[in-house]
This record gives sequence, C-alpha cells and structure tokens, in this order.
Amino acid sequence: MIKLLFIWLFFSILAFANPNALGDTTDADVPYEEPIEEVSKVLYLNFENIPQRVLKGEVFPITIKTLCVIKDFKDIQYKLSNMQGLKMLSDTPTRVKDAKYYYDTFYFIATSQNAKIPDFEATLIHTHKKSYQSTQLSGEALNVISLNPKNDFSNIIANSFEIVEYKTTSYDATHNIVVFVATAQNCDISALKLNGVYKQGVESVTNSFTDAKITYYAIIDKKLQTLSFSYFNLIKNKFLFVNIPIIVSDDSVTTQSDLKPKDQSNEIIKMGASAVVAFIAFIIILWRRKYIYLVFILLPLAYILSIALPSKEVCIKEGSAIYLLPMSNGTIFEQAPQEYHLQKEAEVKGWTKVQLQDQKIGWVKNEDLCSN
Repeated sequence: MIKLLFIWLFFSILAFANPNALGDTTDADVPYEEPIEEVSKVLYLNFENIPQRVLKGEVFPITIKTLCVIKDFKDIQYKLSNMQGLKMLSDTPTRVKDAKYYYDTFYFIATSQNAKIPDFEATLIHTHKKSYQSTQLSGEALNVISLNPKNDFSNIIANSFEIVEYKTTSYDATHNIVVFVATAQNCDISALKLNGVYKQGVESVTNSFTDAKITYYAIIDKKLQTLSFSYFNLIKNKFLFVNIPIIVSDDSVTTQSDLKPKDQSNEIIKMGASAVVAFIAFIIILWRRKYIYLVFILLPLAYILSIALPSKEVCIKEGSAIYLLPMSNGTIFEQAPQEYHLQKEAEVKGWTKVQLQDQKIGWVKNEDLCSN
C-alpha cells in the first residue's frame, strides 16, 4: 500500500512539472503577452492666474503653470475640452520659462455670460518617443458680465484704441465717406461696428489681438461734421469717446497709409506762383525783346492748364467691379452691367477714380478699362 502511494506521488510530480506529458498541448497554443511598460506622471499643472471678472467681448489670458520632472523633451502639448461661452484665439500658447517652471498662456474672448474655462490635458512629447502619462487640469466657471452701453458704443473693448490716420471724401450728393486707420491693444478689433451710418465695412485688418490694426470705412450724411463713437477702456474701466473731424478732401485716396486730409491750398499757391512767373516772363519779353523767355511763359501756363482742365472720360468694360477704395481686397459696391463711359477723376498705381452716373465716387482697376 505504501509502495502504491509513493508511485502515485511520483507520477503526480512528473505531470505538474511537464504538462505536455499528459496531453498534446504545444507552445503555439499558449498566447504570448508583451510585458506592460509602466508610464509615470512627469507633468504637474495648476492655474497661475484666473481673472476675477471678465466682460463679454473682452480678450483675456489664462496661464498654466507647469512643472516638468524631465529635463530633455521636445514639447508639451495641450488638449482643451468642455469649454463653454468662450472663443479660443490661438491654438498655440505663448511660453515663458522661469527656473524649473513653464508658463503657457492661452488667450480667449468671452462670448456668453455662461462661461467655463476649459479642461486642460497636457502630454509630454519626448525626443526619443517615450510615452508618459498625461496630466489633467479641470476648468472652472468664469464670472462674465455684460456692459450696458449707449447707442454710440462701437462694440470695442480694449486696453487702448487710437485713430492713426483718417480721410474724408465725397461719396454722392448726400453722403461722404470716411476712411480711417485705427490701432488697438488687447482687443478683438474685427468686432468694430458703428451705429447711425449709411454703410460701413472693413477694408483690411491685422488680427493680432495684442496689437491689432484695422482700416475701416463709414459712409455718413454730409451734414455730419464729426464722426463720434465710444469704446470701453479696460485700463480706465470706463467708456471713452473717439472723435474724427469731417474735413472733406477732393484729392484721391492713394494707399492705406495715405489717408490724412491734405491741404488743397497748395495747388492754388502753385497755380498762383506759376501765373506770376509767366507774367514776369511776359514783361521781360516786352522789355528785352528776347523771345527765348517764352519758355518761362509756356511751361507755367501748361502746368496751370493741366490742373484746371476738366477730367477726362474713360470707358469701363462690362461686368467690371467698382470698388469703394483702391484696394484689391476692398469692398465692391457695384458692377458695370454694361460698357460704361464715366468721368475720370484721378489715377494712382493701377487704379482709376471715376464718378458714376449717380454722382457716387468709385475706383476701377486699370485692367478693366476698355483698350480702345
């Protein structure tokens, strides 16, 4: 009996030591699993500054203070989610490194009073393609309030808003057109909108919210002597007025940077000086009897005639675009339904200024003029 017990134990040990001894199982039947590599948390995040109050329409920053325990890495990438009532102005944050911390700043604009800062998920991108655990930072509700402005509010909320250049010309029998260049800091300048104007629009804009620039036009009543509107100054925490005096100028708008009214008295002075030179030359001819001085009469008279003669007529091709300003990306306010013959007012850098049949002033490209 004892011998049988030892024999049974012996075969049992053999069976557990070699499972194949009891069947036909092979190595191929046993699935192989890769060892799981442990990933570690290497980023630690927190909000550096959250504004206590934000105005609806205000541009504001959110800064993430990040500590990274890895020295050599390629980048820190962020994924934002669960954002409410905000518009993100830039996908790439501005980064400042201070000692062992990284300060990444994102810019937003508040679009609703019910706003929430997004949740941030940061992932370290390693130079050797190593994987690390991402880090989450939960956003929170934001205190957004709305202004209660008057009708003159231009929809601009900024640290500063300044008129750099401006110009006013006649648009038609009852309207003038004001074109101005403005700069602003910490502002969504594309939101500019004026009340009480006949027509308005953006001719060009630099969408840098930190230092923005816009070229804007407004068609106003001829009776208006000053174009006034207000904006909210974030530094002074109050509404400030912007006043543009209406000084109608008949000379042409040349470029976006040449919009200031010019003194038309210069042309009158030049014409007067030319007339004086011609008169003196005429007296000298009578006195000295030397007709070589005729050149001092003919040249000034030719200059006076070039200014005083009425403008020429030009032909515009059918379907040609008539622009409000001489800019390729400018506003098209009319298209020629047929071949037009219009009065030419001026010409500058590939553009011709014309007076339309309804007395409005427009610009056409020289390539759209009839060849004959």
